[in-house]
This record gives sequence, structure tokens and C-alpha cells, in this order.
Amino acid sequence: MKPTVEKARTLRRNQTNAETIFWRRVRNRGLGALKFKRQVPIGPYVADFMIDEARLIIELDGDQHGIDKGRAHDAARDAYLRREGYEVLRIWNREVYDRIVDVLDHVLYVAQMRIADIESEKPSPETASPFRR
Repeated sequence: MKPTVEKARTLRRNQTNAETIFWRRVRNRGLGALKFKRQVPIGPYVADFMIDEARLIIELDGDQHGIDKGRAHDAARDAYLRREGYEVLRIWNREVYDRIVDVLDHVLYVAQMRIADIESEKPSPETASPFRR
């Protein structure tokens, strides 16, 4: 088994308090009928949450992400994920604790905008066919 997959399984079993609060609100299509996945391996990284349809990753960040070393790691990680076609939305754990409804509204808005952008980029069946004349 890949180390990243095993790490994801361990992280799912040992969620942070913020992740538990967030997951309870979004699981089972609890937010805008969106399908959330948690602790998803992507390359060498594990995303906290992902909405595949929106190509959106939601990261819930604790204080360690505010120090220089954490910010540098996050910047490299986010750059990798963007190259893979994902948008990364970072939310402080404190926001989850203090303003969960606002957080959920923002996540829903960003996801809907991403889905609309993705849909608008898809070629229509008429223009996609190599046999169209």
C-alpha cells in the first residue's frame, strides 16, 4: 500500500476538532448536495477535504500554518495541487469554531462558482465531434 494512502487512513481515524465539526456538516451531501471526500491522497499530499466535481480542496488550518515554515510548506503544496487542476481554499480552524455557518456559505459559493466555470469550459457535443461538418 502507498504511504500516502496509509497516511490518509490514519488522518481519517484521527481528525482534528475542526475537521470533525466541518465533516458533520458536509457529509452525506449535507451542503448543497455536494459530494465531499475527506483526507484524500493527491500525489505526495493528503487533502483535508475535496469536492471532486468542483476540483476544489478545502484545507482547515491550525496555528502551525501561520509560522514561516508552515507557510512555505503550504505554498509549495498549493502550487502542486493547482498544477494538478485543483483550487485550494484555506480556512483557519478558529473560523470553523466561531463562524461555521459563514464558512459553509463561503465553501458552497466557491464550489458553485468552480462548477460553473468547469461546465462553461466543456465543449458542447456539437463542437466536440470530429465528424461534424
